[in-house]
Amino acid sequence: MKKTKVLYAEDEPFLARIVLDGLTSSGYEVKLALDGALAWAQFVAEKPDICVLDIMMPQKDGYTLAAEIRKSDPNMPIIFLSAKALTEDVVMGFKSGGNDYLKKPFSIDELLVRMESLLKRFGSANNEENDIDRKYRFRNCELDPVAQKLKTSAGEYSLSYKEAILLELLLKNRNNILEREDALIKIWGEDSFYNGRSMDVFMAHLRKLLKSEPEIQIISLRGVGYKLIC
Repeated sequence: MKKTKVLYAEDEPFLARIVLDGLTSSGYEVKLALDGALAWAQFVAEKPDICVLDIMMPQKDGYTLAAEIRKSDPNMPIIFLSAKALTEDVVMGFKSGGNDYLKKPFSIDELLVRMESLLKRFGSANNEENDIDRKYRFRNCELDPVAQKLKTSAGEYSLSYKEAILLELLLKNRNNILEREDALIKIWGEDSFYNGRSMDVFMAHLRKLLKSEPEIQIISLRGVGYKLIC
């Protein structure tokens, strides 16, 4: 079975060695970077399955690094490990693109549990799932998020990358609420007003493409998010 690849960025050598040993002994393939610039280079070169990032690092801090990673890959699971424990630090971690925030000191067992939870949530937990075969069938429609194609009873349409990911998120939460903030952070990396307007435009386009399907609706819940009914 292919090992799950972890990008681990930490500038404290002693802690880095402890965490590296703990992750390696638990079956992960770990790529260690001792500063933020090296971590970005590792991310581009290695294409990890999950990123575990310190915040206070030389060359490039964890917030900046996470924002760049999130812009490059909207679906990359990111966990922050940091001694910065103030509420505003945690909020900044999530706003910069993090999915979880673990305060130092922490146990390896807790880190492992949180990593597995994120990997399962993003569909990457120690498996060999082939993204090429990832398709969603709903009513008379089919979404291929990899090829960025949507088939309906009226025809086949090409989607932009973000439209395909947005519809995939709606399908993963079908008949349940997709929270607006959650979608913005996963796809755009932050929930800014500008990004929110962009998402509204994409959502309107998806509705237009699905208008030939009376049993499929995308409902807006003001201030909360969206619900795909199908």
